Amino acid sequence: MDLHGAKVLVTGATGGIGRALAVALAARGGEVVLTGRRADILEPLAEKLGGRAIPADLADRHAPEKLLEAAGPIDVLVANAALPAQGLLADYSLKEIDRALDVNLRAPIVMAKLAGEEMAARRRGHLVFISSLSGKAASGRSSLYNATKFGMRGFALALREDMRPHNVGVSTVCPGFISDAGMFADSGVSLPRGVGTRAPRDVARATIEAIEKDRAEVDVAPLGLRFVALLSGAAPGLAAAVQRRMGGQKINEQLAARQRHKR
Repeated sequence: MDLHGAKVLVTGATGGIGRALAVALAARGGEVVLTGRRADILEPLAEKLGGRAIPADLADRHAPEKLLEAAGPIDVLVANAALPAQGLLADYSLKEIDRALDVNLRAPIVMAKLAGEEMAARRRGHLVFISSLSGKAASGRSSLYNATKFGMRGFALALREDMRPHNVGVSTVCPGFISDAGMFADSGVSLPRGVGTRAPRDVARATIEAIEKDRAEVDVAPLGLRFVALLSGAAPGLAAAVQRRMGGQKINEQLAARQRHKR
């Protein structure tokens, strides 16, 4: 799909990765519509990029429908908004579980249904879901986050087949650890030696490639992490052991402690 002149809705645009997505998509010629919870960040960014700002909290179950009504017909949806959800399930309240599921999984599904129906009728459009390598490889102290990201990936891959006859593309972008901006970078957690990162601009480039080349899935991570994700699909027990040796559970424990206020 050609992004030049396309109307692109980006959720979670107030975060570091969302901002990188918005800037890259606008530079590609997209007419960006940006949404997020913080109007004080959202509106200046939209003005700078010549786009529109529509503040919304996707934890509100009515927000996805209201957002799409306000945005009007769109050509591309980039579902990027997400909440951190690492930690033991026992440490979450039922309200916190619902909030993570609503933002990370329900909202993208509802928006895909509503926007996808219009795209299918026009036989033009693309749906992009910013998932995670956590949607391919499960790890200890991350069951709720894994559930949302595995769910998003499975949903997107199946929806891609359903939308194919309607000339509408569906892609999943799966970042690993992202430096400089985003939930991992904001936490300040240090990675073990040898575990690499990628930058927000790499996620933006992967997203543009997914849209323009109609990729089913694009990973944004160093080779070692991509190998662990691949291994997890073939031998989940072995992959879990590798992650334990790499300190995966310790990283998730630290992420949970430092991101607890965002639940």
